[in-house]
Amino acid sequence: MPASNPLRVAILGVGRIGSAFAFQLARTGNHDVTVVARPGSPRLQQLQRDNGIVNIKGERASVTVTDTLDEQTPYDLVIVTLLAFQVDAVLPALQRSAATCIQFMFVTFDPERLRDAVGIERCSFGMPFVQANFDSDGRLKATIGAGGQKTIMSQQRWVDVFNAAGLPTALEPDMPLWLRCHVPLCVAFESVSVAGERRGGGASWGEAIILARGVRESFTLIKGLGYRIYPRAKARINGSPTLVVAAMLWMMSRIKPFRELLATGKNECRALVDVMVTAAPQAKPPVRVAKIQAMKPG
Repeated sequence: MPASNPLRVAILGVGRIGSAFAFQLARTGNHDVTVVARPGSPRLQQLQRDNGIVNIKGERASVTVTDTLDEQTPYDLVIVTLLAFQVDAVLPALQRSAATCIQFMFVTFDPERLRDAVGIERCSFGMPFVQANFDSDGRLKATIGAGGQKTIMSQQRWVDVFNAAGLPTALEPDMPLWLRCHVPLCVAFESVSVAGERRGGGASWGEAIILARGVRESFTLIKGLGYRIYPRAKARINGSPTLVVAAMLWMMSRIKPFRELLATGKNECRALVDVMVTAAPQAKPPVRVAKIQAMKPG
């Protein structure tokens, strides 16, 4: 599928990431984009007022705005930018959807469940690496490709589509395993950021130590479920002393933009911990569940 061909794309979740994707795919990629926002939400009302997505420069991307996924429309691609704990609410509609491909763009500890729900032949995974926010008027402020960051995806055809739309993207050959192995770090980053915001400047050393121990035990869980730690960068973290991981988390909690952004993930953090704890009885040898539970934000 050539990246230059206009596609019918639907995006479920029109928060920061979904809005950035929609803006680029519609305005730069010239695709026919429909955004699906939560019924009755302020975001839906704003999108309807603006008749599209407006950035801080006043540029508008024309998109179709709705509060329900049209299951009969044969979208070429449906991108789900909700969080893992929110996806069950839309999973039945995705299963019934006539879409050719459904791409889940969030951290999940159990990607196989989503794959099996929509069918392996039309399931795709990704992880967004875009810095985006809204100003006080709800206009999009997105920084794309900062520091060479690239969104990663499991299928080359969508990598090509995103790159053509000005969204730097790279192929990740084992996206499900990448996502599963990212859960411990996602939880640690969000939890240390919540702790840092609560203290008004950074997490305590004791909090960083607890989280570092939780990261190690979470990686032990992944291995106990029969998976390897992937990619090598995460394997190196898993092999690092607890004090080194704790120091990394402690320092990151003192970076204000990082802390403020990830502290918004408190609910995601709690939900991901719950999923790991639920999976723990299947691990061999057994894992110390209390260390994983201790990663939840206080």
